[in-house]
Amino acid sequence: MILSRRKIDEYFMRRALSLALRGTGRTSPNPLVGCVVVRENAVLTEGWHACCGGAHAERAALEHFDSAEGATIYVNLEPCSHFGRTPPCAPLIAEKGIRRAVVGMIDPDERVSGRGISILREAGLDVETGLLEDECRWLNRGFLRKVRFGRPWVTLKGAVGLDGAMALPSGESKWITSEGARAFAHLLRAEHDAVLVGAGTACADDPELTVRSASGRSPLRVLLDSTLSVSAGARMLGPECIVFTSETAPPEKTAAVEATGASVVPVPLDRSGLSIREVLTELVRRGVTRLLVEGGPKVISSFLREGYADSLSLFLSPRLMGCGRTFAGGLSFSCMEETIRLKNCSVKHAGEDFLVEGVPDCSPDL
Repeated sequence: MILSRRKIDEYFMRRALSLALRGTGRTSPNPLVGCVVVRENAVLTEGWHACCGGAHAERAALEHFDSAEGATIYVNLEPCSHFGRTPPCAPLIAEKGIRRAVVGMIDPDERVSGRGISILREAGLDVETGLLEDECRWLNRGFLRKVRFGRPWVTLKGAVGLDGAMALPSGESKWITSEGARAFAHLLRAEHDAVLVGAGTACADDPELTVRSASGRSPLRVLLDSTLSVSAGARMLGPECIVFTSETAPPEKTAAVEATGASVVPVPLDRSGLSIREVLTELVRRGVTRLLVEGGPKVISSFLREGYADSLSLFLSPRLMGCGRTFAGGLSFSCMEETIRLKNCSVKHAGEDFLVEGVPDCSPDL
């Protein structure tokens, strides 16, 4: 069977996307990028952006490759055109004699947007853009949120029984889900730059918020605690932890938390408590583009109420919990039209449980 040019292009773009995924959890605030260089339908060289400060995907593939004369390059994001931590990639592509470039999406960063494409075209390359663009945009949803809205992509994560409770009235919640589901949850942590909980969860559960049951790097730990009620011995505190508190937090409690190595950042209060907007702005400033929220009902409801929820990962255990605390129990609606619906939903097995994922309709389009 003879494949069309479109099918061949899609195959190699998917390979570039797969390579890009290898940098998950390590490239922020930079995007995930993969690159494949092909001649006569055979791969000559390939690469990906492995970590922030490291070589970009195109440079990783081409820098030590002598000549790619007449080849086609596939890259899921427009090659950069400016000097940052590393030199620009667009001129390097032109220098290697590549004839054609297939680009998944234009870089929305104003330092690049369209300039990389212009460099390639001015060098005589045939450039096509927009191949598998939806997949390319989803891959870099955190980067796109940062560029467009100045905040991270926010995923709300929780575990509930069939009747919606995430804890018994006593607060007991260990363990709603199976070991298999908890391994999935740790993988979610590894895919995010930071994981956030509220003071209630920190005090009741004393979580570590590290990656243990999956491979990957532990994310930055984030705590919302307006009164600094957390114990200085809490397991989540330490050098890789940020504690957001009110501007009136007691100095002696601030000193005790800072003595653990954690950073204490005061933010203003609003109607829901600590300003979520200010928290997200500060996290982006620190390089966070994907945030996993693992808080209780109050924290989950705050993110939904303020419109800062971009995706939901809800583990559903086949058990009845009875009367208890529900996942978004802090929300109240007067009619069905006000309720929050999920789009692009998927359901899959996670150990003995199910993982329901989707995008709340309050999340802006990519």
